[in-house]
Amino acid sequence: MRNQLLSIALSASSLVTFAGSLNDTIPLHEVQFIQPGKTNIELIPLNSMRITAEQISRSTETSLLPVLVNKVPGLFVTERGMAGYGVSGGSAGTINIRGVGQGNKVLFMINGLPNWAGIYGHSLADTYTTTEVDHLEVVRGPSSLLYGSNAMGGSVNIITRDQDRNGFQGRARMMWGTHATQRYGISLGYRHNKFQATAGAQYDRSKNNRPGSDFWLANEVAQIRYNTSKNWNVGANINLTQSLARNPGATNEPLLSMWTHFFRGTAALYANNVYDRLKGGVQMYYSWGQHWVDDGYAPDAEPTDYIFRLSDFNRGFTAYETLNPWTGSDLSLGFDYKQYGGHAWNDLDKGGREEIIDRKETEVAGYLMLQQQLCEMMSVNAGVRLEHNTQFGNEWVPQAGFILHPVLNNTVKFSFSKGYRAPNLRELYLYRPANPNLNPEYMYNYDVEIRQRLLDGHLDIGLSLFFIDGKDMIQTSTVDGRPLNGNTGSFINKGVEFDATYIINRQWNANANYSYLHTSKPLLAAPRNKFNAEVNYNPGQFEFTAEVQSIWGLYTNVTSGTKNDYTLLNLRAAYNVDIAGICDAKIFVKGDNLTNKHYEINEGFPMPGATVMAGFEVKF
Repeated sequence: MRNQLLSIALSASSLVTFAGSLNDTIPLHEVQFIQPGKTNIELIPLNSMRITAEQISRSTETSLLPVLVNKVPGLFVTERGMAGYGVSGGSAGTINIRGVGQGNKVLFMINGLPNWAGIYGHSLADTYTTTEVDHLEVVRGPSSLLYGSNAMGGSVNIITRDQDRNGFQGRARMMWGTHATQRYGISLGYRHNKFQATAGAQYDRSKNNRPGSDFWLANEVAQIRYNTSKNWNVGANINLTQSLARNPGATNEPLLSMWTHFFRGTAALYANNVYDRLKGGVQMYYSWGQHWVDDGYAPDAEPTDYIFRLSDFNRGFTAYETLNPWTGSDLSLGFDYKQYGGHAWNDLDKGGREEIIDRKETEVAGYLMLQQQLCEMMSVNAGVRLEHNTQFGNEWVPQAGFILHPVLNNTVKFSFSKGYRAPNLRELYLYRPANPNLNPEYMYNYDVEIRQRLLDGHLDIGLSLFFIDGKDMIQTSTVDGRPLNGNTGSFINKGVEFDATYIINRQWNANANYSYLHTSKPLLAAPRNKFNAEVNYNPGQFEFTAEVQSIWGLYTNVTSGTKNDYTLLNLRAAYNVDIAGICDAKIFVKGDNLTNKHYEINEGFPMPGATVMAGFEVKF
């Protein structure tokens, strides 16, 4: 604990000890954002933030999840090595917000469309890459009013890049580093007046920090858009990911020949409209996946005689419009239809197959939300969603709150919202604990956020308090001598979150965030304390970044009560150069965990010690 407190003290002091001039006015990045077509977020009292393309690029990461962990207080993601999260047994990539997330409770979207596995219901951590991403929109707390099930704990919306000028644009990046890690990426874009198109690809591979944990991933994206008039545009996009990950098992339970391979895709068509008092759109999407899994075997056991196979889907249609019926008002109406499911079986070595599941479920929902500006100091928000599921029937989802501006550059938000999650097909029908009579999980969230800007906008400080009351959580217990899933669980999570950004001058800036989480019962992937601090120095063509991350009170085994505490020091440096006025180039190097801290996030999967990556990027 002493080391963690010392690191926090040193990092916090760095926010105030760098001398600099305040004569240059540099606006902070807005923490509010606009949900694409769904509503006007300026009048919604949700706890939200935006991560910009600049922040993503400066991180030099190819996966979005480490960026989220560093920038968002209260958000945590499990890891098991230097590269890759995997699927199936021993996988990482569990995403929690405020201790809520395991079992598909945090919804990931691409341009507002859901992206998750159709049978198992979990998010797809390896598919969330930085390729062609413009920014991220994060809501801490339920987003179920707008997005329905799976947004119980919060949501992350991945917004892809548009072309901002006519002609061709492109970028390419190459990186090499520790554990034979290689990362390559390229993207191209073209715009001619009303038409634009982009395409990008990424390839990562690594031997990772443990023998037998090789990983590779390939990702391809493409999108087109055409402005049919000043009020309408139409478009299409597709996102494909392929990956192979080997898993040597936990250190205390090693495995031989355990690997997972998947191919996943998401495609969408859309049309959007924008008028003076009306805006909205329609979207159709189809997400699919194919998985191949060898479950492996213990060194003293016989090899398995099958390969697990999975083919799943998630498809739907959404329509939404926001009206301005009178001054200061936004009335949002929406309709969502989605169907998800799939087929799982074992391909037997001796021939034939062993069927496991072939099911699908359908959800239909409508929502209404009114936002009203009462005066310059206050706005209110209220809405409700009615969702119908073919398995459990109807679910009502309310949300309400207000925003105050009591003094100059000050904002106070309060919100009450209900989050819920429909049981996934695994919990309903798959394996021995399955129970087809499960009901949805739900929780009530109470949130207060206070935000103040000081020093002519150079300093932005935010403080959040939250209280979460969870009911009917799905747990496995023994009934009549056999395991059975049931709605028997409950929880209380409460805590405090803090974030600050200080733009000292044009060369120096710093940011930090901290979260404290108290839970009524021990939870995996939910640290009691999480702290990040970052200092950036940009002298001329150089860029330097120092970053500290401290985690303590992280359970890696709730049965034994095993906890893990760690502090990581990361450094990055880059040099920017203009090549004959043709393109911009950046040469960079980064080092992570430079103190060579030994720690685990998933029990039995030691994380890498000190690592180094170096590379270059070209923009044209």
